[in-house]
Amino acid sequence: MKLADGDGAFTVSEGGVELLRYTYRPDIAEFECPSPSFHPLRTLDGDVVTGNRPHDHRWHKGLAMTASHLDDQNFWGGVSYVRDQGYQVLPNVGSLVHRDFLALAPERVVEEIDWVTAAGQKWIAERRTMSFTAEPGAWTLDFTSELRNVRDTALEFGSPTVHGRELAGYCGFFWRGPRSFEHGEVLASDGQSGPELMGRAASWLAYLGTHDEVDHTSTLLFTPSPANPEWRWFVRNSPYAVVNPSVAFYDPLHLGAGDTLHLRYRLLIGNGSWPREKLDARASSYTW
Repeated sequence: MKLADGDGAFTVSEGGVELLRYTYRPDIAEFECPSPSFHPLRTLDGDVVTGNRPHDHRWHKGLAMTASHLDDQNFWGGVSYVRDQGYQVLPNVGSLVHRDFLALAPERVVEEIDWVTAAGQKWIAERRTMSFTAEPGAWTLDFTSELRNVRDTALEFGSPTVHGRELAGYCGFFWRGPRSFEHGEVLASDGQSGPELMGRAASWLAYLGTHDEVDHTSTLLFTPSPANPEWRWFVRNSPYAVVNPSVAFYDPLHLGAGDTLHLRYRLLIGNGSWPREKLDARASSYTW
């Protein structure tokens, strides 16, 4: 794999195909929560498997770390859900500010990021570690986020469901799929399947989508580390494709002053539609 850096973004390529672009200094409106994110992500065949700034949610950015509710701040972008009032436009949208790279190579990228509130206060110091590996027919992103609370009081991660909206528990590692992935197939561990997985537990979840223009399908396998705090899946295949192993779906997650939240995920992007048996075998093969 080859990594090339420049103009606020780096790319990773394999076999002449640009597999990803990671923009770490985005030029977007403050309302959208400027933050580092992946877009596009591509298969080894070159098919794009992310959507970015869609007209229905301009703050959806390919694949990104988010927190729709962090105390009274919004590190997700856009509107904020308020109990008994619904979604509101509030002056509370923060930003995730790239500070430095400690390592920058396909086998290991280490990035330092500050989570800064709308008022300019640094609440979280994040160390993000990423690596990229390819194999015949697939490649894998290994993503680790260490979130240290640098405030002198505890922080509460939440979601719209925590604040009263039913089955809208998004918070954390969030993927938005391309338009053509609407009505894609959702598979998960223990024989589970379908959008009924919303709010449920599963050790892994896969999204299988179909591309426009080319006669291709693609598979994305999301596998959180078993050491992560308990998660529930936020997943939809209509009216658009999204997947998020939420760390605060039904209940808030508290992070004490000076404490660090450790999160790790593997995202496999495969050519074609992988059957359940192959997905289960791959997820079961991981060592953490």
